[in-house]
Amino acid sequence: MIGEGRVKLNGTVLTTPATILLNLAGVTVDDKPVAAPQATRLFAFHKPPGLITAERDPAGRPTIYNALTNALPPGTPRLMPVGRLDYSTEGLLLLTNDGEFKRQLELPATGVPRTYRARAFGTVTQTQLEELAEGVTVDGMHYGRILADMERRTGRNGWVVMTLTEGKNREVRRVLEHLGLEVSRLIRTAYGPFHLGELARGAAVEIRPADVERFRGSLKNASFLDMAPVAMKAAPVRPRPAPAAAAEEKRPERAADPKRADPARGDRRAPGRPAPSPVRAGPKPAAPRRNDDGGEWQSGGRRGAPGPRRGDGDDRGTSRGGGGRSGARSERGSDKSADTRSGPRGGAGPGARTGAKGGKPRSGAKTGPKGAPRGGPASGPKSGPSRPPRGKR
Repeated sequence: MIGEGRVKLNGTVLTTPATILLNLAGVTVDDKPVAAPQATRLFAFHKPPGLITAERDPAGRPTIYNALTNALPPGTPRLMPVGRLDYSTEGLLLLTNDGEFKRQLELPATGVPRTYRARAFGTVTQTQLEELAEGVTVDGMHYGRILADMERRTGRNGWVVMTLTEGKNREVRRVLEHLGLEVSRLIRTAYGPFHLGELARGAAVEIRPADVERFRGSLKNASFLDMAPVAMKAAPVRPRPAPAAAAEEKRPERAADPKRADPARGDRRAPGRPAPSPVRAGPKPAAPRRNDDGGEWQSGGRRGAPGPRRGDGDDRGTSRGGGGRSGARSERGSDKSADTRSGPRGGAGPGARTGAKGGKPRSGAKTGPKGAPRGGPASGPKSGPSRPPRGKR
């Protein structure tokens, strides 16, 4: 920008970057004054595996900024990562908006410790791990002091805790591979006094400004080694903003069409017409049931006339107290008794059976309905229990 003549100091275009500035007063870029620097802010991010620690990736792989879009609160300034974590490495990643503070934390000369937990497969002794405190050279690359300890072991699988201060590229993996171990998982658990704590994977939380200022002041004399650990707590759950209530779209009132207006029934589209009175919702009345003879029944009774009683001689049955068989058989017998059987000579009365030569009825003629006792009256049923008829049925 200086070579393009875009930077000015008190109205004079700067031609060389070798200019000492005590402050930003009078400095402009494109004739716009440079704003004062923002206060230093520091964030802790639990990086999940499968993300690139960069702003963009030429191969198109996802970066940490894709995850930070939803993890950081709104209004967060542009942040820069402190150090790097490999694509498959997870754990604590610090981010800040202060470039000078970022560089100060990354320099090996500052001596800020980084702690890792590595899950490795293979056989290694505690003595071999303790020898790393003297430093080790791997493939011509010398690594400084490393404090390593076997946390626990299950068979040939174990967890190794390592603390280092340089943070060279793939330092932990190369040193453990030099010892014959195969690393399957690597987690950064602490950076200086800041520990991962209960921070969930993929979440970010801002470190308190008081802790940041105390840590920054301790970097001058390396007194941060005596600071109490600052464990990250779970990120506060930010409620999602409620969706804005959609304004009710009111349809514009249409003007009355004089061609469709009907004075007899009124114009249904005319504005200002009073709304119909609301109809109260109530229980629906039950539909009346109908009887076989066409009468309506309601609540178990017949409307208008009492229901028929059994034994009244209707077409649905006869009395149980009669002298004949009940049901359809007695009904069939009644129909037969109404027929008149007469001989070839004479005309006996109804229900009589005449002989061959005279008009007198035979002795013991059957009269009355079928099933009535011989010689008995045929005018009505006989009280008492019924007996089966004698003779041929």
